[in-house]
Amino acid sequence: MENIKAYVNQHKDRFINELIELLKIPSISADSAYSQDVLNTAEAIKDSLSKAGCDKVEICETPGYPIVYGEKIIDSKLPTVLVYGHYDVQPADPIELWTSPPFEPVIKTTDKHPDGAIFARGACDDKGQMYMHVKALEYMTTQGELPCNVKFMIEGEEEIGSSSLAWFVERNQEKLSNDVILISDTGMISNTQPSITTGLRGLSYVEVEVTGPNRDLHSGLYGGAVANPINVLTKMIASLHDENNHITIPGFYNGVEELSLEERAEMAKAPFSLEAYKNALDIEEEYGEKGYTTNERNSIRPTLDVNGIWGGYTGEGAKTVIASKAYAKISMRLVPNQDWENITELFTKHFESIAPKAVKVKVTPHHGGQGYVTPIDNVGYKAANKAYTETFGIPAIPQRSGGSIPIVALFEKELKSKTILMGFGLDSDAIHSPNEHFGIFNYLKGIETIPLFYKYFVEMNK
Repeated sequence: MENIKAYVNQHKDRFINELIELLKIPSISADSAYSQDVLNTAEAIKDSLSKAGCDKVEICETPGYPIVYGEKIIDSKLPTVLVYGHYDVQPADPIELWTSPPFEPVIKTTDKHPDGAIFARGACDDKGQMYMHVKALEYMTTQGELPCNVKFMIEGEEEIGSSSLAWFVERNQEKLSNDVILISDTGMISNTQPSITTGLRGLSYVEVEVTGPNRDLHSGLYGGAVANPINVLTKMIASLHDENNHITIPGFYNGVEELSLEERAEMAKAPFSLEAYKNALDIEEEYGEKGYTTNERNSIRPTLDVNGIWGGYTGEGAKTVIASKAYAKISMRLVPNQDWENITELFTKHFESIAPKAVKVKVTPHHGGQGYVTPIDNVGYKAANKAYTETFGIPAIPQRSGGSIPIVALFEKELKSKTILMGFGLDSDAIHSPNEHFGIFNYLKGIETIPLFYKYFVEMNK
């Protein structure tokens, strides 16, 4: 694979333009208005896999959006790498905060990306990172450098819980059999310090509804005499954390892993500037659970956050009204040993129990998944680290992520194989936010690094 840098450099303009075309399709899985765009994206991925060298590519129907499956089997006796990614993206709201239209990709330079970054919804999460694997396959097949078998499983529902993926995996275990699963849907510390994500948090996502009177009321005639659902909801939400920002739901922390002082000291070795962190977010102080550092709070500790809250009149001007209903969407990021279904049940019971009798409460679970930790002594991790070391000139640092990819735990349960998380994004890439972007350097470096994982994974398995 000595010519990989030259190959990437020779074809980089085409690689960038192909990704830009893919990013133009608004494949928003959460909004049914974009359902045809999601399906069109699946077709585009199928076409790309065929051109990259897969001998078999198919669009597999599911109860929801389809899964694109591709494979290149060169010898059944050789190891098989299963690549997972997703072609759906988050909604672009709020549109007015974007500096350029979310589905009209443009390249701009930033402090972190002096070589330029592609600004578009899905640039980093996950179209850009997923497409690195397609182009890596192209290199390996056209240059005769593919050292093992490869399979692709690209889904269209990751941003809404991957329910159809679980259905598909359970019914296609032989088709998906593999020796290691490779995912690029995470990040790394910086463009000069790669890292490998070794832990993911789980997730429980719920929606709550608080109902007071049977209709909206005049706040002058009824204010102070009946419960205001918005007032009640905000009080209930505020009570979910104590003065130390500790979550107050009974049983919430049962089984939570407490890392040793030695493990926490090892985590602290990762490069991190609190001042730079605060400056990047334009905040005066960090905020979180007492007794833990910023990097511990967003990776090894569970959290509870309100993701949206609404009710009453939100239009222009004033309307003096007591709303009949108030709503909130709440997510809980979980750590290993916290079962997301159990946490959802604990939340529901607690939230219902703290409601005053003057209102009615409804909790609707949306989706969730388990946390995951991968050991750093397995072959997959070692191969990934060797690949990063070769392309970046420095070993990768193992790092736990605060994010969630619920299907990783599902893969280990159903397919009995470990997952290696080779992310190339940066924390500053604004995934799930306006102005999401992905560095040109990162995109091309991923295409350069991924084939080396295949090379070293096969060598270490001999």
